[in-house]
Amino acid sequence: MREASPPARPRIAVFAGPTATILNSEPLVTSNKARAARGMPERSAPDGRPLRYDPLRPQRLASPVTVYVEQFSAHPLEADAAALYGPPDGYLDATGAFHVERTDPTQVPVLRLELRPEDGLYPLPYAAFQADGRPWEGDEAEPFGPREAARQPFYPDASRLFEEIDRLHPGGDGLAGHLDRLADYEFFRAAPPGGPMTQGEQPGEDFFPYRPPHLLRQPSRRTLARLTNSVARTLATGAFDGALWLEGSPFVEETAYWLGLLIDTDRPIAAASAQRPHGSLGSDGDRNIVDAVRYLASGVWADDAGRDALGSVVVVDQLIHAARSVQKADARPGGYVGTGGHGGVLGSVANGGEVVVSWRPVRSSTWRSAVRLSQLPESTQAAGRGPGGPKAHAIAVRAPDGSLDPDAIPAVEIVKQAQYREPDERVDPRREVGLAATVEAMLAGGRLAGIVAEGAAPFGTMSESVEAALRLAVLSGIPVVKVGRGNADGVGEHRYNPLAITGGNLSASKARLLLMASLLRLGSLPAAPDPGAATPDEIRSIRKALDAYQEIFDRH
Repeated sequence: MREASPPARPRIAVFAGPTATILNSEPLVTSNKARAARGMPERSAPDGRPLRYDPLRPQRLASPVTVYVEQFSAHPLEADAAALYGPPDGYLDATGAFHVERTDPTQVPVLRLELRPEDGLYPLPYAAFQADGRPWEGDEAEPFGPREAARQPFYPDASRLFEEIDRLHPGGDGLAGHLDRLADYEFFRAAPPGGPMTQGEQPGEDFFPYRPPHLLRQPSRRTLARLTNSVARTLATGAFDGALWLEGSPFVEETAYWLGLLIDTDRPIAAASAQRPHGSLGSDGDRNIVDAVRYLASGVWADDAGRDALGSVVVVDQLIHAARSVQKADARPGGYVGTGGHGGVLGSVANGGEVVVSWRPVRSSTWRSAVRLSQLPESTQAAGRGPGGPKAHAIAVRAPDGSLDPDAIPAVEIVKQAQYREPDERVDPRREVGLAATVEAMLAGGRLAGIVAEGAAPFGTMSESVEAALRLAVLSGIPVVKVGRGNADGVGEHRYNPLAITGGNLSASKARLLLMASLLRLGSLPAAPDPGAATPDEIRSIRKALDAYQEIFDRH
């Protein structure tokens, strides 16, 4: 009888994103063992007392080595069950000599192991020094030095991180290899936090770190297009059963939501982040990665046709959040909250690895999104201003191969409101010089552009002068979205925003992303020749264009 083939393993694409604590390690500091070997003073604790322990860092052996491990030293109560154990491999005397039989009661029972390079990483003291012979004390050769005098603490992709997780972390069954047991992986550098400068890569262009802090580089809008294309191309091959996005915790919620809007796939997309660096005390990122892979491999995301029914999600702290409805609130594990006032937690991952989904969102995402890449036009129109009045500019949105043009990503700014903002009782939009300058720059740039107005909860109302300035922007062709500040419920009463898009329960940052995607799909609004004296017909035409935006906002 022919044996049944083992079930196919899921294949997951793993993308490295920018400023990613989850792909970051603590500084490599020269160990006291290495310092002592060179006759150097050992590093002390802040109170002056000697440090008792060296941290052990995962490293590779260059040649096989035999080690002798003291029997019953893995747990303080191992020896209490000595009767359950077999005999040791031998005994070591005071000189370190090995004996198969015990000839002296002072000899220590040991287990003999041969460690080989092919075994993988081993935790060992860090022994490296700087080129001038000084020990390493942190990421940099000198504090606040140039990039060339600093090491990179971020990994270039997630392959080494996955190896360390699988090698160094025993699970509840006492075994390692958590990720290897779940799926197969391929690693991609969509917008990574680290990269080989010796091979020509440059920070701020090819990779995006935040350590050392004074050398922080954040990604641009062009980078957003590149990472979108990277994820889209990879999933379009059909070779992967899901995607895992890794990014820094402050912004992972934004990229995860954006990917859910733009990527045309029926496979699941999960994102994960960390509040503490990999390998640090209480690091959370390793568990978040394993839980995210458990989610992707579980199939709980599928509808009856096997398509993703949950949209893009963020998996942190054993919870599965809808990317649309999660926000970082604090820099600690558990520091993520649901936005919009109505939850956003879709399910959870138990300590034993079971994945449970409690409810499914109705908002459109990925293959159901109205703004996914396949639904975007090849070109659209951006509002501008010429010598004689409004001037439309042709904007290429997608290249012939279907990829997103990096120059097409719209510029969307966020304007915030607070009470008691007006200096007196007069209403005068000319006071809003900053907002007016922003609008003028948008119109002069010939680019797709929009504004998110974060005002009073929940309707997004602003002060009268700001409202007047925003109306002029809309009548000039620039769409405006209104959202409430904080995590407002966002009751969608459009009557409060007759010349704006109601953002509902979206946060300002998520509304910005949806407006960017909507601009790519719909282009700018029609502009009135004289925004200060728009006719009723012109206003109706603009309102009709806003209705198309509103339909997208009501569904996503």
